Amino acid sequence: MHRDRELSDDVLDDPTLAPSLVDAVVFDLGNVLIRWDPFRAIAAGVGEERARAFLNHASFDFAAWNHAQDAGRSWVDGEEAAIASHPDLADEIRAYRANFSASLVGPVDDTVAVLRDLHRAEVPLFALTNWSEELFPEAVARFDFLDLFHDIVVSGEEGVAKPDPEIFDVLEGRLRHLGGLEDSIFIDDSETNVLAAERLGMDAIHFTGPGHLREDLRARGLPLPA
Repeated sequence: MHRDRELSDDVLDDPTLAPSLVDAVVFDLGNVLIRWDPFRAIAAGVGEERARAFLNHASFDFAAWNHAQDAGRSWVDGEEAAIASHPDLADEIRAYRANFSASLVGPVDDTVAVLRDLHRAEVPLFALTNWSEELFPEAVARFDFLDLFHDIVVSGEEGVAKPDPEIFDVLEGRLRHLGGLEDSIFIDDSETNVLAAERLGMDAIHFTGPGHLREDLRARGLPLPA
């Protein structure tokens, strides 16, 4: 979702309004700001027992299949390919997209509070999310705090997903008004994505729960209340 908002002159030029060593904070969305649980969507279609068996299936890798849609494959193509290889799982495969809204459990309230505090302090905010282009509008419609971001890089729109370095190149382009990746803080719940960001010079925080994030950012000089 390329907003391409112009950052205010205050944010760009007045060092009292933004931390001197951090030019932007970049958030992942799923399970950092928005609780996501695919089990709930699948169970809404086929029941809990079948949903649990599907997500633990020995020969069907749900995470890898879903990642392909996050990286730009259409849901029609993704479902057709999966059903062709696992026709016995057709109902489960179709249930996820059909009931996707049920997978968006709600906001991660403590992290949203951090986001709002950063916004009030006029810290430039960006998001980098692995999310399918077709399903992302549902998040935009439900979670008003997404409007606080200057820009959101959605993997499905770009045709490439984390941890591929190419999507970080896209992010760097969106940060063009500020410093490069090395001048930004990246927050993600995936250790793989955190390591990918660190290899590119970013200061990255592995999000393991809301309890530590505020202090992690305060320790980096962000203007957050305790």
